[in-house]
Amino acid sequence: MAIIPQPGLFSWQEIDALDDLHRLRLVLGALPDEALMRHLERDRGRGRDDYPVRAMWNSLLAGIVYQHPSIESLRRELCRNAPLRQACGFDLMKGVAAVPPAWAYTRFLKVLMERQDAIDALFDDLVERLREALPGFGRVLAADGKAVRTHARPRGKNAPPLEPDGRRDTDADFGTKTYRGHHEDGTLWEKVQRWFGYKAHLVADAEYELPVAYAVTKASASEMPQARALLDGLAERHPALVEGCEFWTADKGHDDGAMIRRLWDAHRIKPAIDIRAMWKEPDETRVVPGTRNVVYDQQGTVYCHCPKTGRCRKMAYGGFEKDRGTLKYRCPASHYKVDCAGRSRCGVRGSVRVPMALDRRLFTPLARSSCRWGRIYAKRTAVERVNSRLDVSFGFERHFIRGQGKMRLRVGLALVVMLAMAYGRVKEKQKEKMRSLVQAA
Repeated sequence: MAIIPQPGLFSWQEIDALDDLHRLRLVLGALPDEALMRHLERDRGRGRDDYPVRAMWNSLLAGIVYQHPSIESLRRELCRNAPLRQACGFDLMKGVAAVPPAWAYTRFLKVLMERQDAIDALFDDLVERLREALPGFGRVLAADGKAVRTHARPRGKNAPPLEPDGRRDTDADFGTKTYRGHHEDGTLWEKVQRWFGYKAHLVADAEYELPVAYAVTKASASEMPQARALLDGLAERHPALVEGCEFWTADKGHDDGAMIRRLWDAHRIKPAIDIRAMWKEPDETRVVPGTRNVVYDQQGTVYCHCPKTGRCRKMAYGGFEKDRGTLKYRCPASHYKVDCAGRSRCGVRGSVRVPMALDRRLFTPLARSSCRWGRIYAKRTAVERVNSRLDVSFGFERHFIRGQGKMRLRVGLALVVMLAMAYGRVKEKQKEKMRSLVQAA
């Protein structure tokens, strides 16, 4: 018979578990949640304390850190994993009996939904701490709307309304997003994305890929009003962050003249927002006032027509004149040193100034025709990577969340954990890992 050696004082499984628990301790140590815990404990008063507030709160965060798709999955892990129960704050001597039942978590989530403002305060506190800890945090902000599907069954159009009962999803509705473009052969293509559920509106720092503002609405809500509300909320709660912001980038869904004007006029933030094709006239260009042969298209690009040959050349961007509120464009013949047969008859002498007031959507402080606009707009993908982490690492691709209140709470908790993990990594000199939820210390 093969003799099985006696295990040592510490098994490798225990060592691995302790190392993995360090991720949870990073989050718990970085969260400024003491005020929230005291409020919840005061609300409980002298009632039964079989399942302590702090332990239940920590276990909810553990469910996010360890990517549990449901409360039942979290409870099974707590029953199996004694070190995790101890890390959350449950009484180790009670064993499995210390794990709260499902109804206790249901009641606790209802209490947290009533304290959504406290969750938002946690989020804002972490944003400020990261702004102070990370150089250049908030310099480039990216905004986007994200579809969050619910797997509840949609009701028919003529079905009678239902009262919310915590099981059915009575808040979700249908959202639609259309993508259009051109094939290489010039033919048009269109893709329509339709989903039933909600929409998460995010603003993220484009360099560190961390969220700074969020909102959760029904799927049918438009992105543009929410973007304006998020900007106003940032200016109110994080004035230093908005003051240090130089660029705001977003896709065509945020193409809004009011938003573009507000960014520059109120906050001196240069927008890099893609523009939709809106002109329906046969002529693809319009003449710049005060000139005869200088035109612009619906992408904000300025061209010069040779008065003799009629040849069209793209004018060289010469910079933004803040005091005048104009964009300067130079003669292509003089700037690029090319021959122009009609130069002597051209009305442009060296350069032409295009006022932003001509069309605030087309002509922005960061010229759409400049190379820098392209570089800043490319940073917009940072918010898409934040959206991807919400789906993959935080479980929103397949979830069991019902109702807008619970969805907003769950999104808020996920973003709080994301920021707390990043702040904990920064404090422990692990800046290169601050965007990872799964890497061990």
